[in-house]
Amino acid sequence: MGRNRKSGDQLKTIEYIFRFDDGKVKDFLFEWDRDTVELKGIKPLSELPSWTDLGFHKCSHCPLDPQQVKSCPLAASLVNMVQYFDGLKSFFRVNLEVLMEGKKISQETTVQKAVSAMMGLVSAVSGCPHLAFFKPMAYFHYPMADKENTIYRASSMYLLAQYFLAKDGKEHELDLKGLNRIYKNVSIVNSSMADRIREASETDSAINALVTLDIYAKTAPLYIDSSLKHLKNLFSSYFNYDILH
Repeated sequence: MGRNRKSGDQLKTIEYIFRFDDGKVKDFLFEWDRDTVELKGIKPLSELPSWTDLGFHKCSHCPLDPQQVKSCPLAASLVNMVQYFDGLKSFFRVNLEVLMEGKKISQETTVQKAVSAMMGLVSAVSGCPHLAFFKPMAYFHYPMADKENTIYRASSMYLLAQYFLAKDGKEHELDLKGLNRIYKNVSIVNSSMADRIREASETDSAINALVTLDIYAKTAPLYIDSSLKHLKNLFSSYFNYDILH
């Protein structure tokens, strides 16, 4: 059911298509500017529910000023999916198909896991300052990735950021401590967002999808070092300086 839209070279699009056992199909089309990586299509302020207000279960470390920003950007970006999946149980089976720039990825999974993947994408480009660090991963989105793949991508992203910082003469580091801090801040965001969604939902699909993301955010710092050590052998060729020099 994928829609063939021409959004222009400036727009990047990703479409999530949910096919349920009862024959129902629901698709979510996400568009954002390639340069700013800002999500388009957010509902106007007048249509947003009260649980999206910035001051409602506001994160303890939120840097946004309620006098200048009315709605939590993350909550506003999740409204459509929270409203749609309210009423669906998290364990319901679904065929998920993701279309992105000529590629198609499909998988039989649960509503919880599929929505969690979609939430991860949207969260990174929502405008939340604490989640903006993951914009590069959203730009090169890889849905339903396992833990090892995600840790590899997150670590690579963080170290590439350090490269750019170094090139600009800014402070940088190579031991991934900053990435651990990022994940700890993300976990705080997830906890506050869960409190918001509980006010908006009667069923558990959206909450459990967020819990899945939060479990990873909490455990990622524990697994980063050990997981990367297992990957060291993949880079053995780089230790052969006779070839590189």
